[in-house]
Amino acid sequence: MGLVLLIVIWLITLISSYFFVAKTWWLPAGASTAAAGMDHYFTVTFILMGIVFVAAQGLLGFFAWKYRERSSSSPARYSHGNNRLEIAWTVLTLILFVGLNLMSSSIWASERFRPAQPGALQVEVTGMQFQWYFRYAGPDGKFGATKPELIDPSSGGEGAVGLDTSDPASKDDVVAGTMYVPVGREVEVILRAHDVIHSFFIPSMRFKQDAVPGLAIHMHFTPISTGEYEIACAELCGLGHYKMHGMLKVVSQQEFDAWLAAREAEKQ
Repeated sequence: MGLVLLIVIWLITLISSYFFVAKTWWLPAGASTAAAGMDHYFTVTFILMGIVFVAAQGLLGFFAWKYRERSSSSPARYSHGNNRLEIAWTVLTLILFVGLNLMSSSIWASERFRPAQPGALQVEVTGMQFQWYFRYAGPDGKFGATKPELIDPSSGGEGAVGLDTSDPASKDDVVAGTMYVPVGREVEVILRAHDVIHSFFIPSMRFKQDAVPGLAIHMHFTPISTGEYEIACAELCGLGHYKMHGMLKVVSQQEFDAWLAAREAEKQ
């Protein structure tokens, strides 16, 4: 039985490892300045954890065979552990996880938690069941006031975010169902949620952040490639969660300016 267990465990390990390695890449092509660094640390973590997995499963199969029950076996003796081994693998695990955290801290510090640079494009993103809305401040550079009592998800557009049209700053605000941003320019995302916790996820930008009711969460990313990229909700937010997706369109600065001007003209 011990030999059978060894073969089964090693076969499962080899087959599962093959499928992980055979999939050449797990993420869509990166399209932001943060993507290369994140992908590097993803690969490093993937390789290190793969080595640990294969080694652990290899030892498990070996021990299942080595300490199998035999007719000539002496009565089992129970061990209460080995302090040296326990300390050793605890320290190694600590070094591995703390080391990975320190190695990647520069990515999170520079690309996520520092304030956006002056001149960054501000886009307010509001998540509600089951739609994303994107608001732009317009030529005055100021977002108009919003009021919870004015929110009407069924109306879409300005009504969906509760825009207070009596506020002069709101006159040029643009609310859209598709997110447009210019390539090569930092985008400051102001995340809000109307009802429950949502998670704003753009895989190609390596951007994911929860949107929490009552909070305005500021994050940022810089797109480096034009194109269309999927926006998803990565938080189970209700029965319609599966259909809560949107589209990010990265265009040239000229195309972005023309699009925003066209939306402004529609409000006249």
